[in-house]
Amino acid sequence: MTASAPPDAGADPRDSARLADFGYRQELHRSLGRYASFAAGFSFISVLTTVFQFFAFGYSFGGPRFFWTWPAVLLGQLLVAACFAELAARYPISGAIYQWSSRLSNAVFGWFAGWIMVIGQIVVVAAAALALQVVLPAVWSGFQVVGTDTSPVSSDGAANAALLGIVLLALTTAVNLLDNRVMSLVNRIGVTAEIIGAVLIIVLLFTHADRSPSVTVHSGGGGSALLVASIAAAYVMIGFDSAGEMSEETRHPRRVAPRTILTALTAAGVLASLLVLAALMAAPSLSDGHLGTDGLSYVLTSRLGSGVGRALLCDVALAIAVATLAIQTSATRMLFSMARDRALPFSGTLSRVSPRTGQPPAPALVVGALAAAVLLIAFASPDAWLAIGTTCIVMLYLAYSMVTGPQLLRRLRSPLPAAVDESGAPAFSLGRWGVPVNAAALLYGLAMTLDLAWPRAAVYDPSGGHWYFRWFTLLFLAGTLAAGCAWRGARALRARRAARLPAAGQAVAQPSTP
Repeated sequence: MTASAPPDAGADPRDSARLADFGYRQELHRSLGRYASFAAGFSFISVLTTVFQFFAFGYSFGGPRFFWTWPAVLLGQLLVAACFAELAARYPISGAIYQWSSRLSNAVFGWFAGWIMVIGQIVVVAAAALALQVVLPAVWSGFQVVGTDTSPVSSDGAANAALLGIVLLALTTAVNLLDNRVMSLVNRIGVTAEIIGAVLIIVLLFTHADRSPSVTVHSGGGGSALLVASIAAAYVMIGFDSAGEMSEETRHPRRVAPRTILTALTAAGVLASLLVLAALMAAPSLSDGHLGTDGLSYVLTSRLGSGVGRALLCDVALAIAVATLAIQTSATRMLFSMARDRALPFSGTLSRVSPRTGQPPAPALVVGALAAAVLLIAFASPDAWLAIGTTCIVMLYLAYSMVTGPQLLRRLRSPLPAAVDESGAPAFSLGRWGVPVNAAALLYGLAMTLDLAWPRAAVYDPSGGHWYFRWFTLLFLAGTLAAGCAWRGARALRARRAARLPAAGQAVAQPSTP
């Protein structure tokens, strides 16, 4: 009987040697190929999850013209992704946002970028798990365990969404504790099914269309309404950096990660835009109110029939599960990377990797538990659903800007260091386009952060009486920064006290001078 291959069989030992150049040992199993790297970024974005989750919201504010927010956001995010692709080729390390920001600026600024990113990722995990509510009750009424109203903005729907989400988090946490090859396999299968399902939905809706693409220029919301509607597209097109996040588990990451960052975002953005266009062209009505409340689930079941519609919704449910898994994995790697640098509480436990599975178990449990705690907010009020979704994208957009900002400053002082990939070819670089692309990426990111965080009463407190949801994003961000400052201050105080103790002991031990 031959021995089974090790988890990282086929990995180039030079990848581990290059990681050692950054001061880290190869502990995570390097077993991911190009498609697995692509799947990491694509499944975090998860077109079916996020478009189904936020279509109704975007349409209710922007009308048919909200379609144009999708290519606009895709263009802006491609600017950011191009900057990230450069960094992934030069710093292929887990904890991408944290590592990149730290190396481009300083350890303190980088720490806050990582801290904001990982808290944002935990909230994204919760928000993704909530998406089951817009799909499963439409597949079978038995999935509506709490009450009868399936709308996620109703009391029944919000509570049921939290319940379904907690069950899903238990499953994804279990997978994240298994061998990383199992996690990668589930991810690849899910992404393949999602791409096939998205293409099938688009084709079927186009063949059932009653309108031309000119529907997208029909009357709808004005400029301010479209800014609100852009929240839907902004929520969809995040997480493409996950391909860089998994660099320590990817074979030939300097060559693979930059390409998969760009291809994952491009593929997801194009599919999402076509999906929105197809739904607008095939919807039974643009004015009966269903698009603004039931969204894509209504279009599928009414146009394709309950049988085909429900089968496709099952594929959407699978995409939601895989997206939740991928986002949790990404947050787990961020916690691991920061803990490995002793930059978090309980770093010793959080940085421990199981030699058998190649996974850091403690971060997976922490992310799952904290995301479930966030879901409990939905039991308190249905308005929490939108507050949670918006908060997580603001956190990620801000963290992205904390990379593109230092990157631009570094670039203005001197060009980014040249690099070659594992084949010896020049690594991905923006070349002479670096400064304009980087500057545009930073301006776009800051503008979107401001747009998303703006405390609009009509968006975050439509029923009135919940001022804290209107300011939830800013309050949550302030709380995140305050908690980070408090921990860093306490750690610095302990370090100063520890430094004084040996000095005091030496002073006592000194013989008295005559």
